[in-house]
Amino acid sequence: MRAKHFDGWLASVDTKRCSPNFDQRPDPSDIVLLVIHNISLPPGEFGTGYPADLFLNQLDIDAHPWFEQVQGLRVSAHFLIERNGTTTQFVSCNDRAWHAGASAFGQRARCNDFSIGIELEGTDDLPYTDPQYHALGRLTQELKKHYPLQAVRGHCHIAPDRKTDPGAAFEWRRYAALGNWHESQLPATDVNS
Repeated sequence: MRAKHFDGWLASVDTKRCSPNFDQRPDPSDIVLLVIHNISLPPGEFGTGYPADLFLNQLDIDAHPWFEQVQGLRVSAHFLIERNGTTTQFVSCNDRAWHAGASAFGQRARCNDFSIGIELEGTDDLPYTDPQYHALGRLTQELKKHYPLQAVRGHCHIAPDRKTDPGAAFEWRRYAALGNWHESQLPATDVNS
């Protein structure tokens, strides 16, 4: 499905910033899962620029007391969609971003190996914005042109003992229509949102 010349960097994103927090996938042709996350730094504050700093290992730990909790953390996502819909890519989709941690989908562990991670600037309980849903839908449809994505899950579905994002505020049915997902490709526990 993926063109041999495609380097995994999408031309349609607003910004590209290269995170050092990635490595090679075990099988670059095995990219079948999309994982939706949320992030805000400090928690509940938007428009700070701190999530990008975290993904780039440039977060000033002294800028906020809460940041001590993430000191030394080496994480990334392939994409971040801000509240205004601005989309930044941090890692080539052909590479393994460090977004899911200990996780499983079906009978497979280590979801980072076979997934693409998208962070939405937000929290579990505050509604996501119209520009975010539209950007996420466009991004999803573009990714489907390059990768054999078979399902989408929230971080909460692949790491339920550790994670709650994207949370109850995420509208799965709305996103499914924008991203052209069939109901069978969605998480069963959230299809009514």
